[in-house]
Amino acid sequence: MAKKREKIKMKSTESPHHYYTEKNKTNTPDRMARKKYDPIVRKHVEFKESK
Repeated sequence: MAKKREKIKMKSTESPHHYYTEKNKTNTPDRMARKKYDPIVRKHVEFKESK
C-alpha cells in the first residue's frame, strides 16, 4: 500500500527561507503554493513547493 502523504519543502519566492510540511498527493498531485509569513523579509510572501 502506497503512502498517501509525503513530506514537501516549501521555499519562499523572496528569500532563502523555507519550511517543511506534508501534503496528500492523491488530492493535490500538482505543486502547492501558499502565502505564509517570511521572517527574513518580515512580511507575508508566496511559498512554492520545491523538491
